[in-house]
Amino acid sequence: MNIRPIRTTRDYRAALKTVESLMGSRRNTPEGERLDVLVTLIEAYERQRFPLDLPDPVEAIRFRMDQNGLTAKDLQPMIGRLNRVYEILNRKRPLTLDMIWKLHRGLGIPADSLIKQPARSRN
Repeated sequence: MNIRPIRTTRDYRAALKTVESLMGSRRNTPEGERLDVLVTLIEAYERQRFPLDLPDPVEAIRFRMDQNGLTAKDLQPMIGRLNRVYEILNRKRPLTLDMIWKLHRGLGIPADSLIKQPARSRN
């Protein structure tokens, strides 16, 4: 099989090129197994070299609102009165643990994103 660890950008590019050539491979064939191993190595390399940061809590909420076509009024069951919703969305008030829990369950926003320290107010 002759697969080596991915340690450099050159190794990474070569692995990507090989994966591209193996994309049509069938499972349980030598080519398919080689593809599986290379994809696993590439994912590990990318996780190490290009870590993703969690989004800001307010940005995560706004993103989910946009995805689902929600308005501030739709957040009332999870956050409280409409003025409280606007305070959260305008970064005037932090999320409480109860709000985080309800947003996580109600909108499917990862709790890790909601508990992250919010960005400073832009005002």
